[in-house]
Amino acid sequence: MDKLKQLETFAAVAMRGSLSAAARAEGVAPAIIGRRLDALEARLGVKLMVRTTRRITLTHEGSAFLEDCQRLLVDLANAEASVSAGGVKASGHLRLTAPAGFGRRHVAPLVPRFRELHPEVTISLNLSDRVVDVAGEAYDCAVRVGDLPDSSLVSVRLADNRRLCVAAPRYLQHHGTPQTPADLARFDCLTLSSDASQTRGWAFAMPVDGGSDESELVHLRPGGPLDCSDGQVLHEWCLAGYGIAWRSMWEVEADIAAGRLVSVLDAFAAPPNGIYALFPQRKHLALRVRLWIDFLKHHYGQADFWSGPVG
Repeated sequence: MDKLKQLETFAAVAMRGSLSAAARAEGVAPAIIGRRLDALEARLGVKLMVRTTRRITLTHEGSAFLEDCQRLLVDLANAEASVSAGGVKASGHLRLTAPAGFGRRHVAPLVPRFRELHPEVTISLNLSDRVVDVAGEAYDCAVRVGDLPDSSLVSVRLADNRRLCVAAPRYLQHHGTPQTPADLARFDCLTLSSDASQTRGWAFAMPVDGGSDESELVHLRPGGPLDCSDGQVLHEWCLAGYGIAWRSMWEVEADIAAGRLVSVLDAFAAPPNGIYALFPQRKHLALRVRLWIDFLKHHYGQADFWSGPVG
């Protein structure tokens, strides 16, 4: 049985949520889809999906494999497009979306530079902190920072992202410094309001009992007198000395280097998550989308990109 067909089937079932939906899209019987999945799991020696009559649920191994599988399929499509496109120029309209704060700093400055390279492409950029329905609202590509709960989209990891707790030096001078995440209950924490996308709270790596070096990821919801739906406002409040904020390294790195902010609770910092490009799964990825993703990967892969303004 074709290994590539097994991978394509696995990704299609994960995206559509059922064997029958994937079978209808391909025009084959559901039993054929089931046999491909059985063969894939047998070849790998691991259970990828829990299948019932009502729903399909990815196992832990299946979720991890899906990201690698999607990336492999995208790379293959890109390789084929590179050969078949030849000297064809990218053209058409590119609809992009990104989180507001990250997009202002690290997406918007790159958009005109991309168009200089591809003048026959027109671009619309939407910046919003709500979780945009990429497929439903007909976007070609979204940039997301952090966890990716939606497996119906193809994801390409562009870079790592770290979050950490920061405060202005004068705030710490007046209020002291928290020694553990539990101490945050006694401090003014600057948090995103409930209608923003950061729904799980602040993440910390907490030691596992028993004296081992292992840790587990714990989410806390600290409170305070100020919250806002705009992360840039939280950043400015933090710089002004109004409390402790949990911000991404891409946002506060320059402030820490200049001494305007100080990181705290570094011993409990959570492992990095990712910065991703997401797009609806399609059999043939438009050349303009593929080139845009490659353009982001190139720039985000340069260490000095994050330490200074985009020029």
